[in-house]
Amino acid sequence: MAKAVMFLGTGSDVGKSIAATAFCRIFKRMGYTVAPFKAQNMSNNSFVTVEGGEIGRAQVVQAEAAGVLPSVHMNPVLLKPSSNLGSQVILRGKVFGQMEAINYHEFKPRLKKIVLESFNTLARDYDIIVMEGAGSCCEMNLKQNDVVNLPLAQQVGASCLLVADIDRGGVFAQLIGSFKLMSRKERALISGFLINKFRGDPQLFESGIDYIEKKAGRPVLGLIPFFNDIFIDSEDSVVIQEDKRKLNPIKENTVNIAVLKLPSISNFTDLEILTHEPDVVVNFLFLPREMVNGYDLLVLPGTKNVAEDALWLERTGWKKTIKEFIKKGGRCLGICGGYQLLGMRIKDPLGVESNRKEVRGLGLLPVETVLAEKKIVRKVTGTCLINRTRVIGYEIHMGQSTIIRRLGKPFLRIHEPGNTRSWEDGWSLEGDSIVGTYVHGIFDSPGFRGNFLNNLRNTKGLKQRVTRHGQLARFHQYDRLADHFETYCDLEQIIKCIQL
Repeated sequence: MAKAVMFLGTGSDVGKSIAATAFCRIFKRMGYTVAPFKAQNMSNNSFVTVEGGEIGRAQVVQAEAAGVLPSVHMNPVLLKPSSNLGSQVILRGKVFGQMEAINYHEFKPRLKKIVLESFNTLARDYDIIVMEGAGSCCEMNLKQNDVVNLPLAQQVGASCLLVADIDRGGVFAQLIGSFKLMSRKERALISGFLINKFRGDPQLFESGIDYIEKKAGRPVLGLIPFFNDIFIDSEDSVVIQEDKRKLNPIKENTVNIAVLKLPSISNFTDLEILTHEPDVVVNFLFLPREMVNGYDLLVLPGTKNVAEDALWLERTGWKKTIKEFIKKGGRCLGICGGYQLLGMRIKDPLGVESNRKEVRGLGLLPVETVLAEKKIVRKVTGTCLINRTRVIGYEIHMGQSTIIRRLGKPFLRIHEPGNTRSWEDGWSLEGDSIVGTYVHGIFDSPGFRGNFLNNLRNTKGLKQRVTRHGQLARFHQYDRLADHFETYCDLEQIIKCIQL
């Protein structure tokens, strides 16, 4: 059976996913076979595995860093929030159903068997399982039925590292407070602490480390500096929703892309690769007044609650703003839920996502969508019918869209890998200025991305560029991340803790 190490957090977004990703790469480079594991993930940012199941994007990133194919066993329970109180529950990649939070809490004990079966499946095939906790490991009101943090670590005998975020402040309370809330058995699992997102001179924090170690009786095994030049896919929409940074300046000599920050935004990582293009500016916009003159493209990304987001577009004034942008010559792209929003109507007769039976879309594409109980989850490949370039991606959606007027033309012709049966996907209109598609990850295809961006450049009279890097460029980032953690962590001591 594999050795296991778990990265627990003092809270959400402290760096558990990044630390787990780094150590997946570190152990892989040491020659071990490594698999990531997060028993329960709450994220609308998902991916399709080799089995055709759906898991959280963070475990896909960690699997890539470990050099293995993502599997549904790496994230056996995925929650996709569709409202403040309810989520779609996905077990081993397949939709189980929709649950309110209180009902799910009562359902948790039944999940423990599923979680352990998936863990043991991986543990039989790998040397090391790099585990990730969820949120704070010491939510006292939730500990009784916890399936992802300390109780699981105890069951599988994992050595635990507690991660804190010094950038948000209160790191002493985070670490010492969390440690003191643990039972004696739980404290025995903690091998040490990692302090993430440090800024400044580490010598000035030496007394702080001494204080933490004396109070808790555990070593600080890493003081990891903040970085902003290593590019790893973000785990969840919280990164986008809570982003308080100023918008990047848009210029005449750049391709300026606005992404609509929908309340239920999902799979926003579809756009991350665009941010690495040297002459492309990408801004996530929430308020209509932020849609100033100078943007060349507006992207409507995926959404986990298309009906409520359609009403939000109308209520906030975005519907009017988008139509004015199109009228002035702007281009618009909708991906998955964004494609549905571009259409005429969205119907939800079974209450799949909300209690709205029917809502109006933006009316920009001759498309009508009906949400259904069966979820389409599949990898696809094919050709863009506009620029004849190859595309590779994946579909994750509940709805089926129908073209109700043959005005315009299909966007893609795609098929599942290994299957010759193909079909048309998406729709384009107004000289390809309004386009929708169900295919996530489409910009990861360098040929498509290059041609798409060059069309925008041509419109502005900018010089064309050759786009070469695609998904493989991410692997260099995993090595850079591993180098960063190796430099600032006591790797030798961490290895001893895991008893490798």
